[in-house]
Amino acid sequence: MDALTHLVERIRSTGALLGTNLLTPPWRIRLDEGATMTVVTMLRGSAWLEAGDAPPRHLAPRDLAVVTGERPFSVTSDPSSLAPPQYVGIADGRCTDASGAVLPDAEISLGLRTCGDRLDAEHALFTGSFAATGRLTRRLLGGLPRVLMVPRERQGRAPMDLLEAELLRDEPGQQAVLDRLLDLVLIGALRDGLSRPGAAEDGGAVPPWFSATADPVVGPALEVIHDRPELPHTVASLADRAQSSRAAFARRFRELLGESPIAYLTAWRLCLAADLLRESEDTLEVIARRVGYSSAFALSTAFQREHGQRPSAYRAEAISA
Repeated sequence: MDALTHLVERIRSTGALLGTNLLTPPWRIRLDEGATMTVVTMLRGSAWLEAGDAPPRHLAPRDLAVVTGERPFSVTSDPSSLAPPQYVGIADGRCTDASGAVLPDAEISLGLRTCGDRLDAEHALFTGSFAATGRLTRRLLGGLPRVLMVPRERQGRAPMDLLEAELLRDEPGQQAVLDRLLDLVLIGALRDGLSRPGAAEDGGAVPPWFSATADPVVGPALEVIHDRPELPHTVASLADRAQSSRAAFARRFRELLGESPIAYLTAWRLCLAADLLRESEDTLEVIARRVGYSSAFALSTAFQREHGQRPSAYRAEAISA
């Protein structure tokens, strides 16, 4: 799998927080539930997205924005307005105020997964949030811009259109349907947004792993590192896979990813080992073989050097958390 697929596999939505707010200007919605990533779009009307120190980003109708990171952000009808933050929708269809207190249905609940004060409100805001943990996720997310904008004309619209229609239904398995559709919306937004010129105007460069995936020299090497970390990779074997000389391959890899092939491989293996320690009950010896180390001792030594603690202590923290 390429790195983008790895990322989406690790943050697939399960019981995602999603819903629609129907709003009459002036309004402001503050999102601070600590999500790993949040998809935002205006189903009706336009708005402004405020995230950190960057200038507000304009959201035209049906534009998508992907906001990365757990820091709070806001969406508003007017950045100059002093309107206080309003309600948001949560997973089970209830509505909360800005402090997170659940409000009586009679006040602002207008239907399934919908909050607002009137059905014919001028604006309709959709948000869908993902929560994920893990070292691999953080490594991949670390290169993403804080806000990734995807104009409507750059999108494949089918998943978002289907998701909007499914939001109004309440049938057996509905949450699973919504989760999978939201996954499709996210991966489409990331793929379309990251390949767009000027994709990272508000928060850093397009992540190196995304650009490198398409490189004819580095791409094949990244694929085998991600898919088969247990193999005894060397610079020479990775260069052979890329049909390149060792020197040319190593130079190109560093140009695109900012580190040597072996440094990247080591970091990937140790992030994967950390996630396996938290997510599985495998012994350290089994995990060592799965990530490309010859023994539990070799993995433990490398893990402590990279993460600052022994694997046993890292796993114990996960169990007690």
